[in-house]
Amino acid sequence: MYYIGIDLGGTNIAAGLVNEEFEIVEKCSIPTGVKDGVNAIVDRMAQAAHKVAEMHGITMDEVACIGIGSPGVVDNNKKEVSFAANLGFLHTPVVKMLEDRIPGKKICIGNDADVAAYGEYKAGAAKNIKDCMTITLGTGVGGGLIINGEIYNGFNHAGGEFGHIAIHEGGRPCTCGRKGCWEAYASVTGLIKTTVEMMEKHPESLMWEIAGGNTDNVNGLTSFDAMRRGDPTAKEVVAEYVRGVAAGLTDVINIIQPEVLCIGGGISKEGETLLGPVREIVEREMFARHSETHTELRIAKLGNDAGIIGAALLGM
Repeated sequence: MYYIGIDLGGTNIAAGLVNEEFEIVEKCSIPTGVKDGVNAIVDRMAQAAHKVAEMHGITMDEVACIGIGSPGVVDNNKKEVSFAANLGFLHTPVVKMLEDRIPGKKICIGNDADVAAYGEYKAGAAKNIKDCMTITLGTGVGGGLIINGEIYNGFNHAGGEFGHIAIHEGGRPCTCGRKGCWEAYASVTGLIKTTVEMMEKHPESLMWEIAGGNTDNVNGLTSFDAMRRGDPTAKEVVAEYVRGVAAGLTDVINIIQPEVLCIGGGISKEGETLLGPVREIVEREMFARHSETHTELRIAKLGNDAGIIGAALLGM
């Protein structure tokens, strides 16, 4: 049998056909078309599911279940997306709507960060580690927590928002309405903001050359690339970013104490360049530093496929 995972994003809907070895054997992507409304989005999810099955030459009879990873607050009991502003979802019964379009098929849904963590647990860097979590450093800071092999997201389905713990009282404004959130510093968005701030203070920085003289061209790699070329300002930016990432990770580890914590997102491709100094701070500052056992930090393995694989396996 096969499983279909749908990674629902604000720009694209990615669908993957997953086999019994938890491998993606086919994948496709179609535009989400948010401006066309909720019904059109669900229509396109159905189209993507059918398309990825057809690409592999199978029918829906050979698909055991379909899983959806959606942004926002997802109520697994009601099988709805309670709120996802970027998609226009408000108490939207996404599962029922997709069941109407693909009759007779088991359909499950989860928050996108949660299902990505589940993917890493089932097939990635935390495979078979029953108490683990994944933190994704992207546009924001996403988080998913697995306890005893199951996704945990709180009694109201809004748990796991680790990006919104405060690490700087009265610090940068965050999109959630607070100030000083971890997300405002440890996300790639936060890294870019720090990079631009430092560039404006240091016109001699090599980062200006890398960005083509325009701060609009700054991305998450600008400071790391300049650091590798010896730029002192870039070294400061990366060091500040590392401290911000480590501060939040230390807080999360102190509270949860997972056996393994995976770090994902595009910036995680820096590997030990990022993880090495982060690990050094975390291991020095975490509460359980004198314990014989403590949380192991790992780079996530599945990349953008984590959400597809995790969603596909929700119904197993």
